[in-house]
Amino acid sequence: MKIIRYEDNDAKEMVSLFYDTIHSVSLRDYSQRAVDAWAPKDEKESKIKSWKETLNQNITYVAKIDEEVVGFGDLTYSGYLDRLFVHKNYQRQGIATAIVELLESEAMRLNLVAVHTEASITAKPFFEQRGYNVMCEQTVERKGVHLINYKMVKRVK
Repeated sequence: MKIIRYEDNDAKEMVSLFYDTIHSVSLRDYSQRAVDAWAPKDEKESKIKSWKETLNQNITYVAKIDEEVVGFGDLTYSGYLDRLFVHKNYQRQGIATAIVELLESEAMRLNLVAVHTEASITAKPFFEQRGYNVMCEQTVERKGVHLINYKMVKRVK
């Protein structure tokens, strides 16, 4: 596995990975209706365009195995870990850990005090194992569907 900085030509594969992961792995913790609202398949093309803008503005790492995107994560310059996803066939192989370690190192390099995120029910145990603390449970609305996630934070300094 290699982890590299994001390039625009990775966006389409990253969005596909996001959709595939939400519609398979997250079904353990969310209903079909919820994952359909979270990752509506009819918005895939527009998401590629919008993500290209934000992924370029953030610190974004992409994990690849044999040139296939198997994971990615991004961090804003204010310390918000926005996205972290691993391909459904590569779960529990240390990919998310490697990406988060790089992002946390970047946060320390930027002299940030903490990294914060909004973790899904599925991702919450991963972040807790990495030392993130739940600040609060929240309910977010997507297309009229309510989804639970967790505001979490980790001090890096």
